[in-house]
Amino acid sequence: MSKREFQTEVSQLLQLIIHSLYSHPEIFLRELISNSSDALDKLRHLTLVDDAYKSLPFDPRISLELDEENKTLTISDTGIGMSEEDLVSHLGTIARSGTKNFLSQLSGDARKDSNLIGQFGVGFYSAFMVADKVEVVSRKAGEEQAWRWISDGKTGFDIEPAERAVAGTTILLHFNEEGAQYANSWRLQEIVKKYSNHIAFPIFLTYDKSEWNEAEKKSIKTRTTEQVNVASALWRRPKSELTDEDYKELYKSITGDWEDPLFWFHTRAEGSLEYTTLFYIPAKAPMDLYHAEYKVGVKLYVKRVFIMDDAKELLPQYLRFVRGIIDSEDLPLNVSREILQQNRVLTSIRTASVKKILSELKSIATNQPELYLKFISEYNRPLKEGLYGDYANRETLLDLVRFKSTKVEGLTSLADVKSRMKPEQKSIYYITGGAESLLRTSPLLEIYKKKDLEVLILDDDFDEIVFSGIEKYGEIDLKAVSKSSTSEDLKDVNEPDQAEALKPLLDKLKATLGDRVKDVRASVRLADSPSCIVSDEEEPSIKMQQMMRAMGQKDIPALKPTLEINPDHEIVKKLLARSDDSVAEDAAWLLFDQALLMEGVPLQDPASFVHRLNRILNLSI
Repeated sequence: MSKREFQTEVSQLLQLIIHSLYSHPEIFLRELISNSSDALDKLRHLTLVDDAYKSLPFDPRISLELDEENKTLTISDTGIGMSEEDLVSHLGTIARSGTKNFLSQLSGDARKDSNLIGQFGVGFYSAFMVADKVEVVSRKAGEEQAWRWISDGKTGFDIEPAERAVAGTTILLHFNEEGAQYANSWRLQEIVKKYSNHIAFPIFLTYDKSEWNEAEKKSIKTRTTEQVNVASALWRRPKSELTDEDYKELYKSITGDWEDPLFWFHTRAEGSLEYTTLFYIPAKAPMDLYHAEYKVGVKLYVKRVFIMDDAKELLPQYLRFVRGIIDSEDLPLNVSREILQQNRVLTSIRTASVKKILSELKSIATNQPELYLKFISEYNRPLKEGLYGDYANRETLLDLVRFKSTKVEGLTSLADVKSRMKPEQKSIYYITGGAESLLRTSPLLEIYKKKDLEVLILDDDFDEIVFSGIEKYGEIDLKAVSKSSTSEDLKDVNEPDQAEALKPLLDKLKATLGDRVKDVRASVRLADSPSCIVSDEEEPSIKMQQMMRAMGQKDIPALKPTLEINPDHEIVKKLLARSDDSVAEDAAWLLFDQALLMEGVPLQDPASFVHRLNRILNLSI
């Protein structure tokens, strides 16, 4: 017998699982059955596509055997099994990079944390919530030798040679005080039906069944084995035969989520391509939604045979929150991830699936606005990502995304913004570049408020990247208020052009600021503030330049903003009347620096700003 110690993260993980998730210990059975199902899926696939495995017997089943008297439960399968090396690497260490994410995201909320177990692939360890000793006997398919792994979930584990008649894995749980409640056949059947009813393989429970013996006038116990799940590919059945509860059961069994999904879309396609899709939208965004190594939520089947559940080619990245199943009649069983990237059948299924998901979302947005609001509160940001990359569906996505606005509370659609446009309004306007509170107080909005024009508040970090590449909504221009071209929209033909009268001051300011600005000009967009900065249509804003440098793009040239000043502001009028002196020079820099600050841009030289401000304060007191 070989004694081993757990990897440090495993010890930490076990303690957190055992002590944080005690209020939902029943998930141990969901996780162990799910692992058995995965092992059966893998072996079935190999027996169909790999010559080395085609001769192996494959009798798929998951067996639960309960010993109420000794308070033990055995979970066994006839799946792919594990070698000695597999047992050490899978049960003694955690190689996945997501482990630290899992540990960092445990919140102490047992209901929330229990969902993380399945997401991060550490479900086996949930067994130690209900058992003070776990024994695993496993034999890898194609090998003769079996191995036994034993642990109390504390310091480490023992491993030794063992015997097993066929390939697969057997797990023996010695229930602790917390787990004793599960040494009950009725309780086990209830959990299986709740979480694993639609696992594609039969689950059998062996237990002592009590039956009344009329002749002897007493209850007699008989050792009985019964199938306790439906074991059907639910997604292949007609929608008319399925209830909402059927769909919710399957969702929970394939995702490990406690909550019901928001909604789902079940499609059967027939014709040149035959396939079935069942897509679910979780009520809450997956915890790893914004991780670079997110876990794929869609499983691929071919003719009901599980192929893979980690293929990122099945749906575009912005729909990574979607959970569910794609089952194709036309893909080959031995399809690999590399083949998937080039496969025309999958490309067609993917294209049709994306259109189906987006059209269903559009229908819900129209017919069930309150439900759609719940969806958008979780998934607005991923849809915006789609605007950046999915050109084919951009028009649909523009209808689906929701925006904050200067006109309405909450969120609004572009269609609603269009309906509120004034007769003389030329474009739909938006502002980007920082937190919502900063954007709502920006000087750039002053003229729009004065003219009662609506402006969309785009305060996500990447909004400027996304919307700088979108010029129109239908036939209507989309324009950033920070771009110089919007001046043309705002000009009043009845107002005199004040640029000529201001020219001496504009020249003076430009000479003072030198190469820090591209130009200085009179503004038509300011009402209350003395100055603001704008950028040319084709140039990124200063805020965007900052973001790009923060993302590692060091070779970005320093683009110069244009300073606009308000001809009607008292400060500007006084400056126009002053001679060329040091006060005017200080005022020029202060007008520029305050415009930068209002855009959320840090000053290059805060000390000089403070000195200038103090000099001006000294004169005014």
